[in-house]
Amino acid sequence: MILASLLVAWNIVTFSLYAIDKRRAIKGKWRISEKTLLVSTALCGGIGAVIAAHIYHHKTRKLYFQIIWWFSVIIEAIIIYLLFKN
Repeated sequence: MILASLLVAWNIVTFSLYAIDKRRAIKGKWRISEKTLLVSTALCGGIGAVIAAHIYHHKTRKLYFQIIWWFSVIIEAIIIYLLFKN
């Protein structure tokens, strides 16, 4: 249950990073680096990243972001399956 809670918390963090970056992009302010966004996504933040990308229309045209998002979502799905299959 702890791992599931951490997974949810990390996806909230990742979602927040994308939302903050989009807000800063609109205002022309200092941005969160793409590397930070990609790493947070790759570390099991794919679900939060995909949701944020679709809500805020952020980074949706960049293929490498999409690849990392969906790869991470697949990994998270496997983790969730393994956590709750018992």
